[in-house]
Amino acid sequence: MDLLKFSKKLWSVRKQLIVLLTPLLLLPLLFVLPAKEGKCLYVVLLMAFFWCTEALPLAVTAMLPVCLFPTMGILPSKKVCPQYFLETNFLFLSGLVMASAIEEWGLHKRIALKVLKIVGVKPAWLILGMMLTSSFLSMWLSNTATTAMMLPIANAILESLFGDLETLKENAKVKNDPEGQSQVKLHVLPSEKHTLTGDDRADGMERGDQRNPEEVRKEAEYQLKVWKGFLICIPYAASIGGTATLTGTAPNLILIGQMKSYFPECDLINFGSWFIFAFPLMIIFLFVAWIWISFLYGGLNTRLCINKHDDRAAAEAKARAVIDEDYKKLGPINFAEGSISFFFILFAILLFTRDPKFVTGWSIFFNKGYVSDAVTGVIIVSILFFFPSQRPSLCWWFNPRASNTPYVPLLSWKRVQECVPWNIILLLGGGFAMAKGCEESGLAAWIGGHLQPLAQVPPAVAVILITAFIACFTEFASNTATIIIFLPVIAELAIRVKVNPLYFMIPATIGCSYAFMLPVSTPPNSIAFASGHLMVKDMVKTGFMMNILGIVCVSLAMNTWGLHMFTLHTYPDWARPLNSTVPMSTVAPFNVTM
Repeated sequence: MDLLKFSKKLWSVRKQLIVLLTPLLLLPLLFVLPAKEGKCLYVVLLMAFFWCTEALPLAVTAMLPVCLFPTMGILPSKKVCPQYFLETNFLFLSGLVMASAIEEWGLHKRIALKVLKIVGVKPAWLILGMMLTSSFLSMWLSNTATTAMMLPIANAILESLFGDLETLKENAKVKNDPEGQSQVKLHVLPSEKHTLTGDDRADGMERGDQRNPEEVRKEAEYQLKVWKGFLICIPYAASIGGTATLTGTAPNLILIGQMKSYFPECDLINFGSWFIFAFPLMIIFLFVAWIWISFLYGGLNTRLCINKHDDRAAAEAKARAVIDEDYKKLGPINFAEGSISFFFILFAILLFTRDPKFVTGWSIFFNKGYVSDAVTGVIIVSILFFFPSQRPSLCWWFNPRASNTPYVPLLSWKRVQECVPWNIILLLGGGFAMAKGCEESGLAAWIGGHLQPLAQVPPAVAVILITAFIACFTEFASNTATIIIFLPVIAELAIRVKVNPLYFMIPATIGCSYAFMLPVSTPPNSIAFASGHLMVKDMVKTGFMMNILGIVCVSLAMNTWGLHMFTLHTYPDWARPLNSTVPMSTVAPFNVTM
């Protein structure tokens, strides 16, 4: 009993113990490795352990390079501190500010309901509608905000389709009567009492449900499965959608930042070129994920294409009415929503067309290298802070009786302060500082030298292994922390085996967003799990196959259109060290049937 109490005490102070003991346990690194490389590895492993255990807040751990790099002689502070607000951080900030404006005026909800009106209310089509909407929104909003907004909409639709969740669970427990004689009088849709008229309710009460208990149980089990499919598809689609744009998720921006640090001559990746590569990948993965989730949770059946007039058809009609009613409540698009829509579209078009690589972009009208995606983003979002949210009127100036209403812009700084996750910006900066330290100290080269045996692995196989490893690791750690830790190592590995660094770094970046198996893997997973209807085994069962499908899709993308877009079959000049005479190496096209 005393041992149990002591164990509980240790558990209650585990974070403090990790913070105190980890630096002591890592001390031998300072003595067994070369001086500068050992010191940098000490800091990297310390940060990695703190990030994985969350012994300190992620943002606080991200600031450790400011303290440790200068004091340990790894990097002077004048080189460390600027890493925390590079142009990549400004691009990320502009995306977050635009997302705040969209949320402020409810444009995201209008988009969601409109898509659901279009796709219809059959379970499989609704799951597809939920996934399309969630993925599109998460391209611009945070994955967490998208999931938090979509789940209440999903629950309202589900209650219209199937009734109250607790009643469904009770019906699913009904056992078949041994005599087979008893009849149950249950409402197919308990929630109809909120929407039907009194006469309809009376008729429904008289008709009742004449199915036997086993039929009731099977129908309830089917409805519970579909309910789970609805809940689980939203966070998964949000994670997939975030990979399609540079601003959709933090790891994409970390890739850009570290590419600029390691390979300053490389200008292949920007908002437009990334979108051209990642958007088709997102669509393919979203489609196969929809097939898998619909198959697993009962959405794929003959009702997908055939209309039937039965109890389920009545429930679907009720769900359609709920969606229509919610959409009507939004009213017509007002001036603020229209303005936000315009600036949102302008934001996306300007970022996409600045320098899309396959055609000449508008950046040629400025000095070469002066205008970046960050400049474009900040220009657009700055306008939101003074553009009016009400339609301007000349009559107001000449009407002395008109009330002097206060001027309200589309977005206020107070709203931005509340909505923008500043900790993520610090986390990005910590990743860039860590990468700079690894580069300057020679740690990346030292690690790369020990990875030389991996040169024997075919590059196409290495892509699969890297994506699988990162996808598994990120199940237990923050995806941002994961890519910060491993991207420098992967870059050095590519240089050592003479493969285009993008061929390894892009799959790793996308793979770290494919965390589907555990509730703790991502905040969207946690939000869906917190609904109380999903179990860990549901997420593991669904997420395991999702990870496999994601790895296959990434490998397909890298070895087909990605190979030609980024010229991945050759070792580029921008990846060569100065005065290098390394011969040209090629990557064989991926030609393996999977």
